[in-house]
Amino acid sequence: MTPKITFEEHFMAPGFEKHSAAFLKLIPRDQAEILTRRLGDFDGERLETMDRGGITRSIISLTGPGAQGEAPEDAVDAAKGANDFLAGKISKNPARLGGLATLPMHDPDAAARELNRAVGELGLQGCLVNSHTHGTYYEGVEYDPFWSEVERLGVPFYLHPSNAYATPHVLGGMPVLQGATWGWGVETGSHALRILFGGVFDRFPKVKLVLGHMGEALPFLRWRYDSRFQAYPMGVSLERAPSAYFGSNILITTSGVCSHPSLMGAIGEMGEDAVMFSIDYPYEDTDLAVEFIESAPLSEVARAKVCHDNAARLFGLPTLAEKDGN
Repeated sequence: MTPKITFEEHFMAPGFEKHSAAFLKLIPRDQAEILTRRLGDFDGERLETMDRGGITRSIISLTGPGAQGEAPEDAVDAAKGANDFLAGKISKNPARLGGLATLPMHDPDAAARELNRAVGELGLQGCLVNSHTHGTYYEGVEYDPFWSEVERLGVPFYLHPSNAYATPHVLGGMPVLQGATWGWGVETGSHALRILFGGVFDRFPKVKLVLGHMGEALPFLRWRYDSRFQAYPMGVSLERAPSAYFGSNILITTSGVCSHPSLMGAIGEMGEDAVMFSIDYPYEDTDLAVEFIESAPLSEVARAKVCHDNAARLFGLPTLAEKDGN
């Protein structure tokens, strides 16, 4: 079995349970109880599941909406508390667990300071942000101090889904489309495109933004972004074609999409160095995800990259060859 690193895997921190209440009401009670138990577990079932799937390291993050769900006056303290809590859990098993910080994106300077503290003092390995913060997106120049810190630290920024700030009219009256089935991907993919077309990657070319769920479907439209942007630039100027930012600044994970054709299409669009395996634990089935990636029609070299080495390089960890001393 191929060794694996996963990093869209979630936990619950004290004080954030209130944010999950509305979501948990939407699913059967027995499933809600399982999710709640698994989100609070760090050294039991979580490790057993990792062992069964050949997952050597899981880099975990606070379940949504994280600090983005907090009021502005509470966000800094809430983020610090969650990051301290996570670092404490990781310290008990640093060989198997790592962490992504939650950030108070309400204030770009505060977010930059907390990222610096989380990485420099707590040893966390990047950040995961749940899309917008009360309707604010992050492509504006007011967020440049934050992106500058992301670039300086050399850590990834994982852009994770959240509910739309306002329900799009086309999704009104159709709750089944407003969440993970469709709406979350539309929200998050659109946010990533705002960051791209807002010039963030031109101003900070070393920033690495990660999208889950096979890139929220964006990789499959790279050609069209170039074609239509060339025809209708709408006053926007970029240093490169939009498609060129995919695979260099925008990377993706497979989390929550266990489809071989989708995987091969994403690799075809972005290259085998830009696609990484993840699961979305505990919201997705680890055994199913492991079977999917182990049976994918990949060369063993490509499988090692997708399962382990691409993430290892992203987080500054040893690759499989380096572990073997080669």
